Amino acid sequence: MYLFGYHLEINKKQSPNRYTLVEEQTSTNKLNYKIELHNNQLREVFIQSEKPFSRIESNQIISFTVRDVVTFSSKINSNLITYSKADGTTDKLVDYWLKHTYFPILLTFENKYYFLHAGAVEIEDTSVLFVANSFGGKSTLTDFFIKKGHTMISDDKVATFEKDNMIFSVPSYPYHRPYRKMEDLGLFVENFAEESKPINCILNLIKSDPLCEIKVSQTLGIDKFKIIRYSTEIDLPIHKKQRFKALTNIANKVDIYDITIPWDLNRLEEVYQAIVKFIKNKKVI
Repeated sequence: MYLFGYHLEINKKQSPNRYTLVEEQTSTNKLNYKIELHNNQLREVFIQSEKPFSRIESNQIISFTVRDVVTFSSKINSNLITYSKADGTTDKLVDYWLKHTYFPILLTFENKYYFLHAGAVEIEDTSVLFVANSFGGKSTLTDFFIKKGHTMISDDKVATFEKDNMIFSVPSYPYHRPYRKMEDLGLFVENFAEESKPINCILNLIKSDPLCEIKVSQTLGIDKFKIIRYSTEIDLPIHKKQRFKALTNIANKVDIYDITIPWDLNRLEEVYQAIVKFIKNKKVI
């Protein structure tokens, strides 16, 4: 499977561009350092390590446990992931926690990406991200673009990295969840991005009155920083200097725009047309 720019295979030899997944019993008895993760599908979820999280080192063990479901474990930069599942845990549940949560966390620990909580699609062959407050219409708008035939980059977690003084978005995995159902990857999407591309812009959705005019206005200065900070997906007490630099680089190098979204599903087509027109007229990277 192709996942956040890497191949993830079962029982194959590791390589720089491939992670290997192996099922085996994992002991966490000597992992004395712990981070509790909250609001995760009503499950008890935590990360453990044998060393402090203040400084992440090669070969440091990172264990991720979903109580009574599954435990994943990997050594930093080893490209090997082991897992053990509890009795009654289905392969579908393992797949969900691996793709949706553990693998992005591992890539964050390995400092490979900075993740944003956003939907992302291709418009005019460029990468456009949608961010919003909770229940702000991000998933609904992403779903609308997918149904219109636009290539999906990510439904929820957008991995980003810097290259050649530009910020790139990375395809996540070909599933989309336009509904709220726990521990479910969602619907398979055939039209899924095949490569990383520079981010054209980020659209910050502003939930507005149903009768409001659709307006796009550029965000500048400290407000750009705030939007990226509030849209950070994986917020862990690790790599603090590097992560602050990544956040600042996104704010400095990516155009961000506020767009007023009428809170009326009957106007989604109008919103869609306005965004497509805006991207067409905007200077392409």
